[in-house]
Amino acid sequence: MMQNVDTTKYVIHAEITADGIVERPDVVGAIFGQTEGLLGSDLDLRDLQKTGRIGRIDVQITSSGGKSSGTISIPSSFDKVETAILASALETIDRVGPCIARINVSNIEDVRASKRKYVVDRAKQIIMEMFDENLLDTQGITEQIKQSVRVEEITHIGPDRLPAGPNVLDSDAILVVEGRADVLNLLRYGIKNAVAVGGTNVPSTIADLCSKKVVTAFTDGDRGGELIVKELLQVADIDYVARAPEGKCVEDMTQKEIVRALRQKIPVEQVLDFYKIKPLSKKQRREVTTRRKSLIRERPVRISRATDRSHEAAPTIQVHEPHPEEEFEPEPEIIVEKEPEVDEEIGQWFEPHLEALNGTLSARLFDRNQNMVREVAVRDLAKELKESNGDVAGVIFDGVVTQRILDIAADKNLVYLIGAKLGNIVKSPLCVKVMTGEA
Repeated sequence: MMQNVDTTKYVIHAEITADGIVERPDVVGAIFGQTEGLLGSDLDLRDLQKTGRIGRIDVQITSSGGKSSGTISIPSSFDKVETAILASALETIDRVGPCIARINVSNIEDVRASKRKYVVDRAKQIIMEMFDENLLDTQGITEQIKQSVRVEEITHIGPDRLPAGPNVLDSDAILVVEGRADVLNLLRYGIKNAVAVGGTNVPSTIADLCSKKVVTAFTDGDRGGELIVKELLQVADIDYVARAPEGKCVEDMTQKEIVRALRQKIPVEQVLDFYKIKPLSKKQRREVTTRRKSLIRERPVRISRATDRSHEAAPTIQVHEPHPEEEFEPEPEIIVEKEPEVDEEIGQWFEPHLEALNGTLSARLFDRNQNMVREVAVRDLAKELKESNGDVAGVIFDGVVTQRILDIAADKNLVYLIGAKLGNIVKSPLCVKVMTGEA
């Protein structure tokens, strides 16, 4: 008998019972004999099997107690309508050999559905076992390379083998973070002067480092971060404290969030007062203040017209935002307030000119005897200073003190530069005293 199993679409499953003892050849003979001519020549089972339209008829039958029962399965390559006709033709058989028999179709199996299920299950298995391990997308490759570089950059310092950035020992200012993952995330954004404490039990290596450098404690915004801050304040010489946003970890922060948090760091004196922790002795604090000022570049003086300014006002902190590839040096830049009596003395001489120029967008140029040389528009100030021949010693103007004006003033050896506001000054020459009329 011929068959083509590759083209099988359906399998007819039927159950047979016979009132007597019959065997497989009897059942097969009954199927061919009693369906012959029933459906016409186009659906004759013998011809269909020769041409491979139906497969081998499989019969499984057993006898017990003088009766026989079993199953019949017939593969079909017809579509569902013709297969259903063949299946119903089986149920017309009422005798097998000398015995009365009954055939009932129990199920028609869609072989293609079974194959599709197998294909889907096997495809899932192939993807999980063969592709995940061997195929990486561009992002995966990039992340692997970045991770490898970060791991190579991270170092370990001291007998405690604390994870740290490569520049911790050489930097004047360092960041103290909680764990290795925090150091790795900071390295990702080019911040190479961070060291991890590794838990609330602060090791002696951290205490030694803190005694020599300007230190910013940078902790998570959770309960654990608060506990580490308290521990550091009691056992180490911390200068500033920065915290991640509430509920966020340093290891999960983006570059913008890191820079914002470091910009908002606060001096340790305020933190000690907040947590009611006993501060360092006056001698220790004086030493800390002296060391901190030696590492901090003074910014331009700001004039205040208010005579009741508090002597204890906290300094304004400004931190440079790093480029992603640059190291973040959190050396604070503070604005030094003049003492009230000095402000008052300066105000007696400069204040009338500031008042007169307010809102005029003009500038007054003075010689070394505080005599006004000439008055020009602020827009022409840079040109006037460039063309001056040494007769100008100082300027008072109704405008913003910019880096460009400050550089020209330094080049022309001006003694003072007084403006209405202070702009973004990156470098302040020591030879020029810069002041503003901001309150």
